[in-house]
Amino acid sequence: MRKDIQDIMAFIAVARERSFTRAAARMGTSQSALSHTIRGLESRLGVRLLTRTTRSVAPTEAGERLLQTVAPRLDEIEAEMDALGELREKPAGSLRITTAEHAANTIIWPALERFLPQYPDISVEVAVNYGLVDIVAERFDIGIRLGEQVARDMIAVPIGPEVRMAVVGSPAYFAKRKKPKTIEDLPDHNCINLRLPTHGGLMQWDFEKDGREVKVRVEGQVTATSGTQVMDAALRGLGLGWVPEDMVLGHIADGTLVRVLDKWCQPFPGYHLYYPNRRQGAPALTALVEALRYRAPTGRASR
Repeated sequence: MRKDIQDIMAFIAVARERSFTRAAARMGTSQSALSHTIRGLESRLGVRLLTRTTRSVAPTEAGERLLQTVAPRLDEIEAEMDALGELREKPAGSLRITTAEHAANTIIWPALERFLPQYPDISVEVAVNYGLVDIVAERFDIGIRLGEQVARDMIAVPIGPEVRMAVVGSPAYFAKRKKPKTIEDLPDHNCINLRLPTHGGLMQWDFEKDGREVKVRVEGQVTATSGTQVMDAALRGLGLGWVPEDMVLGHIADGTLVRVLDKWCQPFPGYHLYYPNRRQGAPALTALVEALRYRAPTGRASR
């Protein structure tokens, strides 16, 4: 029975990762050993659990059934085991976080710099991803996204102030084109897109003025996969970029980037961390949530 459980956990890792390589890396074993384990489990059960090709791995109908019925129960057991950490003198364990690049750079890394030395028995994995991740299915403990993107069935905690975006271009770019005065002028400009990995789509630019909200799909010659790439492309004169304001304030101040459409870029709810109800009370998670929780500066009310 114990071997079956261990082998099922190996199957779940491969099925969730859709990759023997990534699953083996996560479990600290070799691909060949993992493949041997899955074949042994399939042999004992008498059914095929995974469909393997040269490019992909996916659960069969039987594998999907096993994944949907057994995996949640094993997750519950793991959560209960983690909860036993309350009996320890200090919180301990591993935590996995999925976050966007901007939040990682401005909030997560600075917080971990202070947090981890205080909790030497806690380890943290940070995965940067712009897509909306199912943190339960992907086995993340914490997701971090802008407040308006957090699922309603999750516990959400604000971890940063309001965010404001900026539309910027280089002086060299504007030497060849007129500055846009309204969002209706954007189709006449080379705009730098950001591709979202979840569905392969392009991020819309969100604007607001006088209570009017507008989502704009822009076009241009360059498509990037991170905010840093968008900013770098704008600095090189390749087009207009739409990025978090704090990323480019220094460049605006020294004149290497010029801001436009300022009145259309209004503040909106900032980053929140979120996690499922069943994880509430886990000591390591609670400690990290408290370390990340946003506290408005004295004299200002938090929103």
